[in-house]
Amino acid sequence: MRRYNALRPVMLIAVALLTNSLFTNLCGMFGMSPESASNVGFIAMMIAALVMYNRMTKHRRK
Repeated sequence: MRRYNALRPVMLIAVALLTNSLFTNLCGMFGMSPESASNVGFIAMMIAALVMYNRMTKHRRK
């Protein structure tokens, strides 16, 4: 477990949860139903987590 950084998974989870809450609240403010807003927030959370994971691993591959 050489060069393991414990901050990376914590940052990944924090960004995913913050993105989920941000998009859910924004969609709710624009008049979406709570169920639809929750679904949009979940999709945005998954996209943000994948983008952040790819950016973290791209640096490690070089």
